[in-house]
Amino acid sequence: MEITPELKEKLALIQQKYDAIGQDFNAYLDGLLYQDTVKYWDYIAVDTLLSLQKPRTQFPDEVIFIMYHQITELYFKLALREFEQIGNKEDLDAAFFTARVTRINRYFEALTKSFEIMINGMEKEQFLKFRMSLLPASGFQSAQYRKIEMYSTDFINLVHKDVRNQYSGKEEIKDLYEHIYWKEGATELASGAKTLTLIEFENRYSQEFIQLGESVRNKNLWQSYLRLNKEEQQDPEVIKALKQNDINVNVNWPLVHYKSAVRYLQQDPSDIAATGGTNWQKYLPPRFQKRIFYPSIWSETEIDNWGKSWVEDVLNIRIPD
Repeated sequence: MEITPELKEKLALIQQKYDAIGQDFNAYLDGLLYQDTVKYWDYIAVDTLLSLQKPRTQFPDEVIFIMYHQITELYFKLALREFEQIGNKEDLDAAFFTARVTRINRYFEALTKSFEIMINGMEKEQFLKFRMSLLPASGFQSAQYRKIEMYSTDFINLVHKDVRNQYSGKEEIKDLYEHIYWKEGATELASGAKTLTLIEFENRYSQEFIQLGESVRNKNLWQSYLRLNKEEQQDPEVIKALKQNDINVNVNWPLVHYKSAVRYLQQDPSDIAATGGTNWQKYLPPRFQKRIFYPSIWSETEIDNWGKSWVEDVLNIRIPD
């Protein structure tokens, strides 16, 4: 092989790289000489990935249920990386902010569009049987989704709407956490007591959530937006990205779950409780929760009708005023 000037330059640059960190360049050349080639199946860990489905029954469609939830968690992990980049970025500007929020939007849009896999991709009879082997586990227990909420907005916006006006938002996160909106979604339908789903979830994650809430208090997505200069805050692309994020997480995502629940769990004259006993009829519709990450960028009319048109148009269900 000819030692061209270009190759000499590259070798010199590589040596500078290792000299700068006090490493022996020749030792790394030996490593390059002996190391094996990278294979796709090893790099992506395909064998491990395909071994992670552990159905608890013999119903074939349970694997669909498992794999889609695993895909969901991977997308959530991608979204959390973007939130971290925004929050930790020094000299944050509109271009960086919008690019990363747009990435988050793409992840949620991919999940929302693919949710037909869950809505129409399983036999109802199989689902209603294998779901009983999953108790008390529930998608409600996705810790990464809860972290996405905390990374998105000031914690006060996650407090249940019925008691939110009793707080200023400056309280300690542990006090606000006691009234976080999603606890109502895991209460028993009849008694209002905490379900085992909620009890186990809180035992596992409450301290982690409270610590995260404190750590992102000044660098969640909304606070990061406020770090932009006034002109950038009014940038139409910035506002558009934030609004789409709000809709994706707080309207589109819960409502595709609602559509799935209607298909699999709604019966007349009574409804089937969701896996883990969660109160899906009150928990999933955004119109009931009124969870909005960035309320100041929406009009009063938009807030009043939050999520209403989706339910009426897509599900053909009339939501009373």
